[in-house]
This record gives sequence, structure tokens and C-alpha cells, in this order.
Amino acid sequence: MSPLFSDTIVALSTPPGAGALAVLRLSGPAAVAITAALFSKKSFAQATGHTLHYGTLRHPGNGEILDEVVAALYRGPRSFTREDVVEISCHGSDYVVRQVLAALLREGARLAEAGEFTKRAFLNGAMDLAQAEAVADLIAADSALSHRVALNQLRGGFSQELRELRARLIKFAALLELELDFGEEDVEFADRTGLAHLLAEVRAVVAGLLRSFELGNVIKNGITAVIAGRPNAGKSTLLNALLREERAIVSAIPGTTRDFIEDEVSIDGLRFRFVDTAGLRDNPADEIEAIGVARTRQRVRQAALLLYLFDLTELTPEEVRAEIQELTNGLDLPVMAVGNKTDLASAEDIAAFVSGFRSSQANQLSEMPLVLLAAGQNHGLEALQQALVDQVRGTALENNASATIVTNVRHARALEIAASHLAAVQTGLDTSRGTELLAADLRHALAALGEITGEISSEDLLTSIFTQFCIGK
Repeated sequence: MSPLFSDTIVALSTPPGAGALAVLRLSGPAAVAITAALFSKKSFAQATGHTLHYGTLRHPGNGEILDEVVAALYRGPRSFTREDVVEISCHGSDYVVRQVLAALLREGARLAEAGEFTKRAFLNGAMDLAQAEAVADLIAADSALSHRVALNQLRGGFSQELRELRARLIKFAALLELELDFGEEDVEFADRTGLAHLLAEVRAVVAGLLRSFELGNVIKNGITAVIAGRPNAGKSTLLNALLREERAIVSAIPGTTRDFIEDEVSIDGLRFRFVDTAGLRDNPADEIEAIGVARTRQRVRQAALLLYLFDLTELTPEEVRAEIQELTNGLDLPVMAVGNKTDLASAEDIAAFVSGFRSSQANQLSEMPLVLLAAGQNHGLEALQQALVDQVRGTALENNASATIVTNVRHARALEIAASHLAAVQTGLDTSRGTELLAADLRHALAALGEITGEISSEDLLTSIFTQFCIGK
């Protein structure tokens, strides 16, 4: 098979800046020849793939030694891009990198565009589009779960599931198209009962993938958890305890926090962004505090999860319920009630509060998670962290570590389009709609599924995806 690309690209594949090592990557038909022109090892041009070579790189004009390097050689198609690839490990000086890169460019390489190595891997058939996008997700992964999900997608788990769905639908689509070819003879090649059963299965799988996007979005982007409550409930203390650092000022003076403070932490593989907010009260002490209260309410509307923190020694279950209902009025927002300062309450008072919180009189709170703690002493912090993880993750991922989780917005949109057209096919079967309409809706559904893996793609789509990658990947 002749190569798709006639030029050779080069880029720095390690982060810019001084370091022990830097890696420059070349890919293309002249990658070996360009490196050999600068390399002290004359046998490099004839070397086999998957080998390492130590030597020096010299300036092509004056022969000055640029650096001592190790060159890793990968012969296509057994390489990341399925082209000849050379990865040059040099010392991580900015000056050295610039000199080596300039020499490679003088020998005929050109600077790679963002994501061009992975784009070549896709276009050369080394991976599909969903796997290519997983490369970027894997690089950006900053928690155990985001790493696991990206790695599963990179290894083709999601793609395989989609290919199986499309393969089954394509068989029926072909039969429907065949019916159109014999339209004048009024024959049916596609078993409508069998198609209905298949549609039910495929729609269930697509619906499951769409449901997983809620969890996948959290895994990939983290979840914003707003800590709200009255002044002096201990919100800043709780933020510091969760972050394990003195991030927010803690004072006994009410209204110390005038604006929100936020930071991120990973808990059991999930990334949370906790937001400490100004205390909520009806009569703020001054205009600045009033602005802070207004911003708290705005931040709650933008949250994915609300931690309503209250002083266990001051409020009754009814008051907690009323304050949460007032704050979340009209919002579809998961809420966790967090009672603080258990160290200042007796065991009897704590038991009475829990009983009242769960009583029939407080039935609106009966399903709401309740966690009791003493943030100042770090008592109960583990229980809160576990409750947060349970609230977000549930048990689906733990029960199946290899479960397919959709994390990409583009994939979710394509699945929504596919689901819509599959529903239209089902409606067409139920109402005995004509073969032309059934075939058209099925084609649209197949096209939407194909866009995820790149079996059906456009240059605009590829440009949009790969320009979001870093240079050198």
C-alpha cells in the first residue's frame, strides 16, 4: 500500500521548558533519512525497526556537535502512525531543542500541526476516530477513573460495541435497500418482526450509553460541589479539611467569606471542585456581604451537587428542610445535608436530630443523604467523602470495571441523533410506514453511529477534533 502522506513532520512531544530530557518525534517517508543525515551512526539508515541507537547529532553545515542523543527507530507499519517514525531523546535544554529542531527542519522536515501524529494514525488505519480522541483524553486524565475510561476507549472497547451494533443494523438496511430495488414487485426481504426485535435491543444499548454520559462527563470533567449554609456553619473549615490545606480563612466572626473560594481534589478516583461560599442570611451586615450572598445563590444554580452545611446545635430538621427548599426552589439539583459540630452536641441530641430528619413529618428529606461530622476535628470526613463518591458514581462502574462509559460530548450528540432515527424506524414499523422511509431513517441512524468511529466523517469534523490536541501528539 502506498503511503498517504509524502511529507515528513516533526514536533517536540514532551512539554516545553527545561528538563532532564526532551523528545522530538518525526513521522513520514523521510524520517529515517533526515535523522541519518545528522546522526553519527552511519548504520542508522539500514537499521531494523524497534531499535535504539546512541550517538551524536551534528550541525549539517559546520559539523558542530549539537547533542548526544538516543534515537528510537520504528519502521512502518509497526509504528504509532504506521509510517516510519523516529523519536530523538536529547537533553532538555530549550537551546538544545531549538538547535536540533532547526537542523531537522533544514534537512526537509516540516513542523507538525496540532494532533497531526494522531490524525495520521487514524487516516492510516491504525485506530478509529473514537480511539484517536481517547489519546487526548488519556493525556488529560487526572484521576484513576478518567484514566481507566480513556484507556478502555483507546483499546477499542467503545468502538467494538458500536461496530457490533452497526453490523447488525447494516444487514437489515441492505435488505430494505434491496426491497427498494424491487419496489414494483411488492416483495419484502427484511423480516419486520426480526427488525423490531433487533431495534429493541439496539435502542436499549444506545439508551444505556447515553445514560452513561452523565457519569462519564463527571469522570472526565469533574463535579462542582457547592458548600452553602448559614454564616459560621463551618463551610471554610470543611473546605480546608477536604483539601487538607488552609485554603480559606477561618474565623468566628460571621460573614468572613465574602466571595466564593474554590479548589479541586480527587476522592477515590473522582475529581471534585469544591466551592466555599458566603454565608446565607436574610439581613447581610453590609453591601459587600449582600453581593456575596447573591453570588452564593448564583453559584448554587450552576452546581452539579449541593452540600448544605448546617450547625447541628442550632437548627432543627424542619429548619434545615425549609432552608434547603428555599435555596433549591425550582432546581433539579442533588443535595446532601451535612450536619457539622457534632463535637458540641450530646449523643442524645444527635440521635433526636437524625430521627426527626428521617421522620414522616420530614418526608421531603427522607431520601436525602445525611452526613454528620465535626469539620474542625476532621471527625466524620471519611464518611462524607464516601457519601460524595456514592452520590456521584453509584455502583455501575464498580460492578463492571470494563463498562463502556461515554465521556465525549460529540459521541453523546451522535448517539442522541441515532436514538432519534431508531425511534422513527420503530414508529414506522408500528404504523406500517413505507420501505423508503424506514430505509432513510435507518441510514441516518447508521450514519450517526459511524461518525463516532470515523467510518463516516468529513474534513471539517477531523479538523475540529485534531486541532484540540497538543502539538507533538
